Formats: sequence, structure tokens, C-alpha cells
Amino acid sequence: MPVNLPPTDPASILPVAGVRLGIAGAGIRKAGRKDLLLISLDEGTRVAGVFTRNRFCAAPVTLARSHIASTPARAMVVNSGCANAGTGEDGLLRARQVCEQTGRLLNCVTEAVVPFSTGVIMEDLPVDKINAALPACVQTLSANAWFDAAEAIMTTDTVPKAASRTLDVGGRRVTVTGIAKGSGMIRPDMATMLSFVATDAAVAGDALQTMIEYATRRSFNRITVDGDTSTNDSLMLIATGAAQTPEVSDADSGNYIALRDAVTDVCVQLAQMVVRDGEGATKFITVQVEGGRDEEECSIVAYAVAHSPLVKTAFYASDPNLGRILAAIGYAGIADLDVSTVDVYLDDVLVATGGGRAQGYSEDDAQAVMDQTDITVRIRLNRGSATVTVWTCDLSHEYVTINAEYRS
Repeated sequence: MPVNLPPTDPASILPVAGVRLGIAGAGIRKAGRKDLLLISLDEGTRVAGVFTRNRFCAAPVTLARSHIASTPARAMVVNSGCANAGTGEDGLLRARQVCEQTGRLLNCVTEAVVPFSTGVIMEDLPVDKINAALPACVQTLSANAWFDAAEAIMTTDTVPKAASRTLDVGGRRVTVTGIAKGSGMIRPDMATMLSFVATDAAVAGDALQTMIEYATRRSFNRITVDGDTSTNDSLMLIATGAAQTPEVSDADSGNYIALRDAVTDVCVQLAQMVVRDGEGATKFITVQVEGGRDEEECSIVAYAVAHSPLVKTAFYASDPNLGRILAAIGYAGIADLDVSTVDVYLDDVLVATGGGRAQGYSEDDAQAVMDQTDITVRIRLNRGSATVTVWTCDLSHEYVTINAEYRS
């Protein structure tokens, strides 16, 4: 079960004017579950996105990049159960066939359909099953289906992940709503596994791309469950303009900043939900690195700690074997790091300073922190003013079980 993550009230997930969602069960991997999502976008909608940097990127990622660069998007089609990655030219053909069928059903060109997939890698996309279920998606299109949509894109997730915000933009009430899926194979290098965030504000194309990149750097690119970057990672930001706001274009304007921050807030909430629902997770861990010369060196230290199997298993066991954290800091890759200036805290407990155990350190105090389910590791490098925060989880027996039995 997710770590300290209360159930989301479906009523709190707000519709976004100009976006409708339809869900169906195509039987892609398991019978009797929602596994196909169609997102219909009103004409005039603008989209921006970021995608995985994994060189073995999935066929739908290749097509999605191409389609959004060439044609205004009118629809997105998302399947779970099959990643359509590692499938070569045949995978591209199958993804195109789904886009063609979707275009016929919605009366738009194939290139206006943006495809996404998640699930098992190196398996053929079951086009016949998907195309047969698409009419049911069209029939169920609704502005109020965001929570059901979050369920339809789940794989090993144990809960749907959705969030909403409202704000004022140019005197108009604006909504931002997003969904995400992800639980394992989480170490995004651009965005997250799959996430779709929409607003009814009007946003210029360049501003929209800048906005999603800003949000990504502060949310999905600051999480890790297991250090693996997926082949299918995609994050889309949709702006329909249906709220009839003044067009947001100037990145220095108050309207832009307010909308950017709301989008970022939604992305941070979704990203943290992914970590709290990490496969087999029992602890939610914040790794905060302060006093670096720049964000890059803060990040490499934070991720060295957050990725370490030894650190993660110690947290799972609630074992204050905190020398593992020092070891990870030391091998992170800062060649000129003076360890005598580094301070390490577990919540408010000073663990290490001056290159060794802090005077007055009590393992009982550390144990009390390790017994918690939400824990902060704070590392002060004391060599600059940069700060980076990364969110991760522990590594449990259940993680191994889930991944050992993933295809069974």
C-alpha cells in the first residue's frame, strides 16, 4: 500500500473545459480491467511535451514526438499492458494503425492523434484488441472522467494518481488537472512514466513548452524508485484556451508565473504520489542536499544516496547504519569534496560532521527517526548556495517479488 498517501476523492479531480476522456477494457494483458484511454481535445488546443532520453525509446514515443511537431493535436490514445518498446519497425506500424483508427473515429487526420503505451517491453502491441475497443472509448467520452482515466493507465500502481488546482488568470477562473502512472522503473530523465496535465488557460506554444520543462525539473526529474529510466516516459501539458483567458506568452508576466506555479504544484504532487506508491515501498524518503556550488553537484550527491541499494535496504529495515549514507556521498563524484565540511542530518538529528560521527550522536535518536515512515536526509556540503531535493523510497522484499513475477 502507498506510504502515507490518503485515498484521492474522485470529486476533487476537476474537469478541464475542452478535454474529454473515454475509457474501455481492451483485454490487452488482463481481462476485466480498464486498460485503454482516449483523450479528445477541442480544436485550437495546444500541447507541449517532454519524453524519455532512453535510446531504446518506445514506438509511441517516436510517433508522439513526430505528431506533435507537425500537427495540432486533437486526441491522445493511451494503452496499458504493453509498452510497444523494443519492437522495431513493426512497433511503429502498429502504433500508426491505432492512430489511424482513432482518427477515423474522431474525424481527424492520423497525425493529430498522439499515441502512448505502458507495460511489458518487447511484446507486440495487440492492435486488433485496441482498435476493437476504441469505439467504446468514444462512446464514453466525458469531461468528468479524469479519475477513471488515471485508473486506466495503471500497471503495477496500487492507486490512481490525480490532482487538481484552480487559480485566477487574467480575471478568469482557470483549472489545472493532471494524472500520472508509475510505481516501478522510476528514474525519469525528462519527465515521468506517463503523465497528462491539462489547463483551460490559453497559452502560447513556446510558453507552454517552457512551462512544462520548468515543472519537470522541479518534480518528475527529482524522483527515483529504483534508478531505472523507462523506455516510454512521456509527460504532456495541454492548454485548451476554453477559459477564454488572455493568451499567456510572456514568461515574466504575473499570469505566466501563476499558471506555471500551479502546473508545477500539480506535477510535484503527482511525482510524490509515484514515489509513495513505489513498488513494495514502506518508507518515503526526502533527500535534501544544501550548500552545493551548483544544482548539478547537489543532484549527483542526492541521487547517489537515493539510488544506493545499501541505503535503501537500511531504511527498509529501520536500521540506523548511516555510514552507508556517508559512503554514497563520498563516491557521488565530487572530486574536490572536503568531507570535513560536510554535515549529515537524519531529520533534526546531527549524524556526522567534521568527517566523522557527530559529538553527542545517539543511535537511539537515529533509531526513532528510522522507525518513521516519512524521513528526511539532509546533507550540507557547505561549499556554495545551491540546494536540490530528491524524493525516493526504500527497497523491500516486495519490490523483488513484484518484479520477479511481473510477467506471470
